[in-house]
Amino acid sequence: MKIYSYVVRYDSGFAPNPFEKFCTLATCKPRIRRNIQVGDWVIGTGSIENVGNQKLIYAMQVEEKMIFDKYGEDKRFQSKKVVWNSPNPIKKLGDNIYWKDDHGKVHQEHSKHSNKDGTENKELLKHDLSGEFVLISEIFYYFGKSAIKIPEEYHYIIKKGPGHKCNFTNSQINNFIDWLKSLKYESGYQDEPFLMKN
Repeated sequence: MKIYSYVVRYDSGFAPNPFEKFCTLATCKPRIRRNIQVGDWVIGTGSIENVGNQKLIYAMQVEEKMIFDKYGEDKRFQSKKVVWNSPNPIKKLGDNIYWKDDHGKVHQEHSKHSNKDGTENKELLKHDLSGEFVLISEIFYYFGKSAIKIPEEYHYIIKKGPGHKCNFTNSQINNFIDWLKSLKYESGYQDEPFLMKN
């Protein structure tokens, strides 16, 4: 088991998307999405742009890795398809945004990763798809704007700056997961994203 740790620069509810029963990571962090294995953990910590440093925004234990085609088709995740003109902010944050036409060309729905005028952002499309997989879990703790202060003894888990870190010892991994579970939160959504617009 490994832990992949990174900084959630913008905690909007898009990446990760903690809504509709599942926590999913379908965009951003392509290296993590390519390399992580089922059973590993992803943790996202805060930044000065949102809840502050040294805080845990979310942790998820990956239960499924799914290619984009399957994610788009799976009945469980139709509610994660983006509806950009919806008055419901959760629908606007949908991360199920990629689909193929009859010629096999991938398209990007009007979403958080589109250009401001709603057209496809080719750079982000390429970046997202390079991750190959969507990460899916029902085993997650999403704290959002109520992010949990990480005790100093576990600061080794915090990635500083861009990218991610995953070079933890088994002891470090087990100690951090034991601390997380000792908080006694039920798995799931705890509070809304820091940058969520109602």
